[in-house]
Amino acid sequence: MIKALIFDFDGTIVDTETPWYYAYRDLYSSYNVDLPLEVWGQCVGTGFEAFNPHINLEEQTKRSFDHKQLEAFTAEKHNEYMVKQTLRPGIENYLAAAKQSGLRLAIASSSHRHWIEKYLTAFNIGHYFEFIASADDVEKVKPNPELYLKALEWLQIKPAEAIAFEDSRHGLFAAKCAGIKTVVTPNEVTSYMTFENYDLLLSSLADISLDELVKQLSAD
Repeated sequence: MIKALIFDFDGTIVDTETPWYYAYRDLYSSYNVDLPLEVWGQCVGTGFEAFNPHINLEEQTKRSFDHKQLEAFTAEKHNEYMVKQTLRPGIENYLAAAKQSGLRLAIASSSHRHWIEKYLTAFNIGHYFEFIASADDVEKVKPNPELYLKALEWLQIKPAEAIAFEDSRHGLFAAKCAGIKTVVTPNEVTSYMTFENYDLLLSSLADISLDELVKQLSAD
């Protein structure tokens, strides 16, 4: 029996990832360097340990940069792009339907808590979530399953009693390693990825009601 839904945050609830790609693409462009989506995708759903765009830019331009200045440039660009962002399609309906049906809600995100809470407050959806497992709570972020295992521990449920929602390969791998059935809803910067071992792949959560999704995954 499904008792809880565990959501990734960036790219799944709010698409903060595409604006980050645009911001870093603008940075690279200012130095006449390309940033292919496939290259950027290495750090989507995880951290800069997988791909550090600052170091990569230095390698490509054969220059040294003040990383804090690069961060300031991309942060400003990201804020500009985020002005146009809304909750991803179907998200708010799913949160409301979950609450109405008694399903518990949690977040498992490789981002830090202050970042997640900033947008939960901005979109007025923080009250839906019982727990937030963030980078502040674990030693290793996705694709390591520790975030999902932490969320399960806090919810005091078994993996078979949860459904995870992800948008990236790193996130999918983490959730499946934790033994959780996983729904993937790619966004603009993850749509090129090849996904395997998922339980359901959707263009967005607007494609199917929460009730039908739970029934479908419960029957598998």
